[in-house]
Amino acid sequence: MNVFFDIFKIHKRERLTALVATVYFSLLNILNVVRFWDVLSTPAENYRRLFVGRWHVSGFDPLTYVVISDWNTSYNVYRHPLLAFFMWPLSQLNRLLMWLTGVNCALPLMGVFLVVCSVYSCLFLYRILTRIIGLSAQSAAMLCALYFTFGSIMLTSLVPDHFAVSQFCLLLTLWLAGEKLRKGSALNMWQTICLFTLTAGVSLNNGAKVILAALVTRRRRFFEWAFLFFAVIVPVTLIWQFARWEYSTFVLPQELARYAVKARHDSVQTERIRRAVIDSIMRTNAEVDSAEVERRVQYIRSERKRVKEMRDSKKIWNQNKGKPFMQGEFMGWTDSSTPRGESMVENLFGEAIQLHTDYALGDVLRNRPAIVRYSGLWRYVNYAVEALLILLAMIGTWRGRRSLFLWTAMSFFLMDMLLHVGLGFGLNEIYIMSAHYLFAIPIAIGYLMKGNGRHARWLQCAVGAITLFLLIWNGSIILNCL
Repeated sequence: MNVFFDIFKIHKRERLTALVATVYFSLLNILNVVRFWDVLSTPAENYRRLFVGRWHVSGFDPLTYVVISDWNTSYNVYRHPLLAFFMWPLSQLNRLLMWLTGVNCALPLMGVFLVVCSVYSCLFLYRILTRIIGLSAQSAAMLCALYFTFGSIMLTSLVPDHFAVSQFCLLLTLWLAGEKLRKGSALNMWQTICLFTLTAGVSLNNGAKVILAALVTRRRRFFEWAFLFFAVIVPVTLIWQFARWEYSTFVLPQELARYAVKARHDSVQTERIRRAVIDSIMRTNAEVDSAEVERRVQYIRSERKRVKEMRDSKKIWNQNKGKPFMQGEFMGWTDSSTPRGESMVENLFGEAIQLHTDYALGDVLRNRPAIVRYSGLWRYVNYAVEALLILLAMIGTWRGRRSLFLWTAMSFFLMDMLLHVGLGFGLNEIYIMSAHYLFAIPIAIGYLMKGNGRHARWLQCAVGAITLFLLIWNGSIILNCL
């Protein structure tokens, strides 16, 4: 219990950072609440239709608002097996507030929750930079400011998606793993189980990063049969079985009900077509042949389906949807057609760090192309800032190449690159997942700042200038569009 409180205790040297972070993230969330309050604060019959139809920010999902307003498993249960249950206390508090006030308080409740997650994410990153890498408080605070002025990270701190929670889990995992490496110890069985349950429960693929952190800290001890069985195999099996139970209990009945409604609708439509065909034949005084009637019915249905598919193919959500490597429950999410090079320049390191002014905060499923380029005279500055940050991170990675902790952080990054760039999962909107991996940039730059005593002042000035530019650039776009 003392270890738990020590993790979340804000120490004296961290209080100023925590205070500034609290004010900063509170302002971002107040902006979101004020923008959507009039539209989304009224209780409704169908919250999914309300929030999905009225709340739109850069392709992030407002499903947490739905869950908090009327608890259900709205998320994809195989990707987020425990997230709905983590949100259950907020939903019950919101139910009480709605009973007392007659107002849906999902927006401010989620806002407070996001502020807490974001503040502790900032503190975990600050501790990584100071305790693990060994930077001064000033340099660490500057790199924290740099990270949290990245465009998609600013949005992550105010949108009701799972990424702020995932960022909290991953930075907590990294910091605890770094502390173990610094002290020459390792993540024990219960720490690994708890971190895996929390992290994988929010986003299943991120659970692999906890297992990786355990492997790095334990090394050969990772393969001890007791640890491997009880801390890896059992939790992975249980959480997967839980996801399957969750699907069969909560999701499958709803899907079957929707299929039944669709089947009834198709049956009614087919009968209408059949009657129209029979009437057409009878008007010509021809004999009604049942086989001919069914042939015409099937032809009309296939033609309507073809027309609908052609119409849908012209819609932006279909144009931006990449072609999967193969069909299947999970492989159907892959993408083999979206160009990798342009996506990395404009989305992975582009939109994620500096929001585009064209189609600002747009959604690739509604109104934004998969590839948007910077425009106007400022585009030279945008691409220069992007190139400079990548260069500083690459040099920092080289300078810290002997650090096992750095390679742990970079392995988190590389794991996502394999998933998103290699397999193409979510590649057309990879920037919304920046909170899963973009913290590797300030960590890598931290090793550069640590190893450049003579040039530390110049590096601090460069990082400070980029941070100020990003705050103004991204902040103005968010203010104008929200």
